[in-house]
Amino acid sequence: MKKETTSEIMSWIKAIVVACVLVFAIRHFLFSPVIVSGQSMEPTFESENRVIISKIHKLDHFDLVVFHAPGSTEDYIKRVIGLPGDTVVMKDDKLFINGKEYEEEYIQANKERLFNDQKLTEDFEVTVPEGQLFVLGDNRRNSTDSRAIGCIDQESVVGKVGFRFYPFNSIGIPK
Repeated sequence: MKKETTSEIMSWIKAIVVACVLVFAIRHFLFSPVIVSGQSMEPTFESENRVIISKIHKLDHFDLVVFHAPGSTEDYIKRVIGLPGDTVVMKDDKLFINGKEYEEEYIQANKERLFNDQKLTEDFEVTVPEGQLFVLGDNRRNSTDSRAIGCIDQESVVGKVGFRFYPFNSIGIPK
């Protein structure tokens, strides 16, 4: 009887250890949960939204990424606007990448809140250096992004946003 109990306990311990190793490996190398903090990505994300990032990714224009902010211990979530070698121009609230105009539908709600003579994004022009990315928050008037911190190193990217979970109130209804 004692041998069976010991065998059963060892079986459970092995299963728990294997599960813990798998969870660690998946979270460390493949996917990781992130909680959005702040208003810089509104209306796309609100503070306290939860997202899952993929650590295996190929980045493209307009992808949402989480990265280690330069000069900070925090991670930021922003939208990739410029890839290495791109020339990014913002003129009269119109985005041009390598001379081609792009519609930014994800910021329309923010634009609608402005007075007729106001701009959401100030004019700028930047050429993205090799190995770096130009990122912007969707809430352009309240975002610490590449306009303030400069282009970010591609190596600082933790992951690409893959899934979003909506917060629930205390009785289980999405907020």
